[in-house]
Amino acid sequence: MRSLLASILLTLAGPLAAAELKVATLHPLITDLAKQVGGERVEIIDLIGRNGDPHHFEPSPEDLQRAADAPLYLASGMGMESYLDSLREILGNKAEIVEVGKDLPSIEGKCDHEGHDHGDHEHAVDPHWWHSIDLFRRATTITADALAKADPPGAETYKRNATAYRAKLDELERWTRKEIARIPRDKRHLATAHAAFGYFCKDHGFEPIPVQGVNREQMPDPKKLAALIAELKEHQVGAIFPEKESNPKILQALTKDTGIQLGEALIADGSTAESYEAMIRHNVSAIVAGLAK
Repeated sequence: MRSLLASILLTLAGPLAAAELKVATLHPLITDLAKQVGGERVEIIDLIGRNGDPHHFEPSPEDLQRAADAPLYLASGMGMESYLDSLREILGNKAEIVEVGKDLPSIEGKCDHEGHDHGDHEHAVDPHWWHSIDLFRRATTITADALAKADPPGAETYKRNATAYRAKLDELERWTRKEIARIPRDKRHLATAHAAFGYFCKDHGFEPIPVQGVNREQMPDPKKLAALIAELKEHQVGAIFPEKESNPKILQALTKDTGIQLGEALIADGSTAESYEAMIRHNVSAIVAGLAK
């Protein structure tokens, strides 16, 4: 009888910790970051979805309807979401769009958005900043500040959650550096499908070799391909890594021509990972398995 009464009281009381803030997210890894920092206080409207491709995504009218009363949109920034100016016009003063990576230190690079409704274009900077754990740690603070601005009463909660998550990222970074140390310096040549791992390479002393350049769906022309094969052989590259988000058959043909093994597919944009930490652990484990020989 007592347990039945308790259940009734809980039902009448409703959720113990109802969300106070609705936030729309435009990138799978930013979705995870918002969850880590926002906790139960924030309701996340994940517009891109679990398997969405950040390079080709653009919110539909149905997506915007789902996030109609969200006062805050979180984007990756650095030019990844080419539609943000149009989205700002649509939202007007109803919501603020925060580009989490906008002011983080960037490196030069290009990344195509082939197939996008607005046509192909290239970034002046590499927008894949999340492959640097240090930058993702800084992004945690930026996210906490954005949430606190939209929901001042929750500021202490967001600050506390951000502190706890940064500690997890500290541990993840220590594990990453310990694992990478197993790869000799002269073997740190990272051949990947396209130019998405520049920040990872910068942090850990790798030379990036994007086999398909900025376009992960096409191979280079014959002249560039010959030069690429020569470079791979010169550096005695141990493995070529495809991406889970792209067609591995393109790289499989190249490995047959060079005799270089095909490594385990890496996760470039986070869309196939359970979380940011899961993505990093998967990628590092795959790279070490392919090159630490």
